[in-house]
Amino acid sequence: MVCLRTHTPPFMKAISAGSALLAFCLVFFVLLVSGCSANKATQPTGLRAFASENELKSWLQEKKNLYEKNEKHLSRRASASDAMPMPSMEAPSSMAEAPSPSPEAAASGESITNVQTAGVDEGGIVKAHKNHLVILRRGRLFTVKIGDDALQPVDMQDAFAPDSGGNAWYDEMLISGDTVVVIGYSYGKGGTEVILFGIDDGGRLTYRSTYVMRSNDYYSSRNYASRLIGNTLIFYTPLYLNFYGNPQDYFPAAYRWQKDEKNDFRPIAPATRIYRATDDLDPTREGIALHTVTTCEIDGDRLDCSASAVLGPAGREFYVARDAVYVWTVPFYGRHAASEQPVSASVFRLPLNAREAPTALKTYGSPIDQFSFLESADGHLNVLLRAEGPAPSMWASEQGSHDIALLRTPLRDFGDGSTSAPREHYHPLPTPKGGASLQNRYIGDYLVYGAGQTWRREQENASDLAHLLKWSNPERVESITLPHRVDRIEALGKAPLLVGGKGGDLHFSALALQPSGARQATTQMARIADTFVLKDAAQGETRSHGFFYKPDAGDGESGLLGLPYAGSGRSGWQQLRHASSGVIFLKNNRLNLSEAGALTASSSAQGRNDQCKASCTDWYGNSRPLFVGKRVFALMGYEIVEGEMIQGSLKETRRIDFFQGKGNARRN
Repeated sequence: MVCLRTHTPPFMKAISAGSALLAFCLVFFVLLVSGCSANKATQPTGLRAFASENELKSWLQEKKNLYEKNEKHLSRRASASDAMPMPSMEAPSSMAEAPSPSPEAAASGESITNVQTAGVDEGGIVKAHKNHLVILRRGRLFTVKIGDDALQPVDMQDAFAPDSGGNAWYDEMLISGDTVVVIGYSYGKGGTEVILFGIDDGGRLTYRSTYVMRSNDYYSSRNYASRLIGNTLIFYTPLYLNFYGNPQDYFPAAYRWQKDEKNDFRPIAPATRIYRATDDLDPTREGIALHTVTTCEIDGDRLDCSASAVLGPAGREFYVARDAVYVWTVPFYGRHAASEQPVSASVFRLPLNAREAPTALKTYGSPIDQFSFLESADGHLNVLLRAEGPAPSMWASEQGSHDIALLRTPLRDFGDGSTSAPREHYHPLPTPKGGASLQNRYIGDYLVYGAGQTWRREQENASDLAHLLKWSNPERVESITLPHRVDRIEALGKAPLLVGGKGGDLHFSALALQPSGARQATTQMARIADTFVLKDAAQGETRSHGFFYKPDAGDGESGLLGLPYAGSGRSGWQQLRHASSGVIFLKNNRLNLSEAGALTASSSAQGRNDQCKASCTDWYGNSRPLFVGKRVFALMGYEIVEGEMIQGSLKETRRIDFFQGKGNARRN
């Protein structure tokens, strides 16, 4: 099933989390206990790959026969794309196995993106390259010189190949060396577009090439499809197999796009890189997807890519750790939140070292988003789960839950997928009430979660509770009463920052955590250290990249944070169409919060006709705080405003309109 993006987003119906707040989520736990087995027998080393192309074809034919016998499913034809000619399954030399990325090879330089995992960059709308900012905006690439104390527009190019028409959603951008990589999804081409541009030291962009990787739409309201570790690009792409046609027409493949030439997908995952667990998959009940992880090395205008894939149910959420990608799968037509029933699931671990086989574990429930995962240094996978669905994908993260739990399971328990996470590895937790969207984040030794609003308008009965526990010892959970709901959770160094609206105002609350050496069971784990209130305001951005915190040099307990804001009562969905009113910057001094100042957007820049040709909805937002060295910027639509700390306050010094190439580019 493909969810086409439209100019009006396909919002899901709000699910009421009206069940009483329980100390333990009994429904989840009782049903969980009855379904989980703790098989401690010798664990196989990993999932089994198909031994040959013939074995793979035989397996697919068996599933196709089963599908065709069930007439009621014949009417539900997959509509992702028309069947394409069956390509050869021999891996071409140009798509040879890519070397495994090394965590130590993380890109040099200071990141300007608020990433989940240190050293793992995420596709976004603005990146830094030497003396320039590179911005992806409404189907165009822009460069702005900031070196030598400048703030000057340099170049503008379409973010797609010349004469290609730009019929795609260009959502993400990464920079590897002197290559700008734009990632988009094209329904017409049937896959993920990867467009390569060169960038020189003067900030000039040169189109190099376009590759297309077969996939269904990767979009998520919270997650990002691409990552960069060192110089290795990493993509997650779902492929929903169509048993009405030839399912192999939907296997991992790529091609280099050339004008006036037909699509010529070439396989990048032979049968020996297609893995399956021991459970049989039924295409008539749950749908089958190839959850594909592709790694690519850039060589000038070429991409050398290889892929591994695991067969599983179609519902998905994924998380990228330093050396592996985790994919959580549940049936796409599984239970929804109103059912109050735990949904059967599996979690796959795909190592980025292609010489290691993927592993899997049977589970229950569904993660909220990518932030529900933590591969911890003590050799465990920690995942915050809601018992019921919906199947993760697209907009599913914006729904609530009746019952939640923390799964904490050793990585050594992962194997061939035949065993389940033992019952004692699930820890039922109190469920937040009053908010349609759940937020969760691992910060230091703690897991913090709560409920609030993201895409919808503020609700008067929104939750004012946050919950906190040590993920390594989840038996004790502490609830903290806040003066606002929980719309965002971020880290101020090692301390949580909870952001949320209440009564038309935007609140920022910093929590002081219990010192790691304190072990008394009666000691409070956290307290509100300080709350700052921005009057008559709402969040201007809901995505994680909308926030950034820059710690000061020294003890790391102070710093400057930035977050886009909009007018009071603005719904989150409006970030798809409208830039923020400004970016608020707060000073953190040992968890005491105070306003540094705001950099605001000009009214003349709002609502302008920019003659947009492609990707004309801001699915990833359009406003960001930017910290480059000691300089502070606010990106808002087509404006960049610079500020400077003068006598303890942030004052605007200059601004530019990089689309028009003009503005006050001199310091005030």
